Amino acid sequence: MDKISTFLWFDGQAEEAAEFYTGLFPDSRIIERTPSPLDYPGGATGGVITVAFTLGGRSFIAMNGGPGHPFTDAVSLSIDCEDQAEVDRYWDALSEGGAPIQCGWIRDRFGLHWQVTPRLLPRLLADPDPAKARRVMEAMIRMVRLDVAALEAAARGDGQ
Repeated sequence: MDKISTFLWFDGQAEEAAEFYTGLFPDSRIIERTPSPLDYPGGATGGVITVAFTLGGRSFIAMNGGPGHPFTDAVSLSIDCEDQAEVDRYWDALSEGGAPIQCGWIRDRFGLHWQVTPRLLPRLLADPDPAKARRVMEAMIRMVRLDVAALEAAARGDGQ
């Protein structure tokens, strides 16, 4: 495990979430499941209280902490996608039981927020041509699932 890990508080779904996430991302695995030595707000003695896992080689800990602390979009996980096929793969998996938001953001079925972002987007938004960057931003804010071809068309000024 890394010295610093992202800690995620779930209401009884830590193990299910860790299994889903590690099955979705390459270079990911569950490291350890820790049983609780006593009853606690999120579960009973012997039940899994934490699950240590890696996603893409980064450390996470999921805890069955109980109710009262839902995820918000103030913290999200961003996925750097190589192309539209990768955007679509993650989007489809994370949207099952979840809810699309806007601009490539999605809330998965566990309530965790993700940004499913094609790799070219930050480059287009940082383009030295301000008109080009503006067109890309204007196109992006109208999208829910990000569309690589539409972002590239906006960058070229197609349809302007």
